[in-house]
Amino acid sequence: MRTLTRKGAATRQRILDGAAAHIREHGVATMTLDDVLARTATSKSQLFHYFPGGREELLLAVARLEADRVLEDQRPQLGDLTSWAAWQSWRDKVVDRYRRQGRRCPLNSVTSQLGSRTPGAQAVVTELMHRWQTEIAAGVRHMQDAAGKLGVTMAQVALNWVATQPGVASAIVGASSADQLDANMTALDFELLAELRAELDEASSVPPPSVYRMFTPDYQNWLVSPGVKVGDKPAGYAPAVRNWASESSG
Repeated sequence: MRTLTRKGAATRQRILDGAAAHIREHGVATMTLDDVLARTATSKSQLFHYFPGGREELLLAVARLEADRVLEDQRPQLGDLTSWAAWQSWRDKVVDRYRRQGRRCPLNSVTSQLGSRTPGAQAVVTELMHRWQTEIAAGVRHMQDAAGKLGVTMAQVALNWVATQPGVASAIVGASSADQLDANMTALDFELLAELRAELDEASSVPPPSVYRMFTPDYQNWLVSPGVKVGDKPAGYAPAVRNWASESSG
């Protein structure tokens, strides 16, 4: 694209943003250039100056804009997938984005209108997927490095964490080969780093179902008395002391 003056770039962006907003509100099928002109208060000569290819070129630019938004709406979490908590935060942000968006996907609408097999539409989607996969892959490699520091696999880390949880007597595992069985059996031959265990604990923690909350420390504390912890003793309390030696000798 040719170099634009600051004013020219602002005008082009206004047209692009207006077209994108119209498509989000009304869909792409019935959008006309007149709709964009009216929404952005620009002339037809201005529109064709910045988008000589007319409607098709404008739609392709909107597709690129929406592709950029897909990634931007996932930041900063997408670029910092360095812990289980970060992965959960990214997941929550993605789910929230698409819940708010609803069933209508602006990017899909525009690329479908252009024709998903056209070179321009294919290039937009291909570039988006490449950028997305690159950032996710970087996060996966970071998490793999956490296991790599111990010289073990991520599966062995998971087995070690499960098997060493309080109250767990054994972990049920499956194997389809002798090598896999051997790897599973050595999952307890190392100790998880405290930082990694804390991240795994946080990632797997879920609130207990309502009926079981009465067994949690906070609930028990509330039942006894506000501000008093289960097991607290009254002031001046001292356990009884028995002199076993004296009793046995007597």
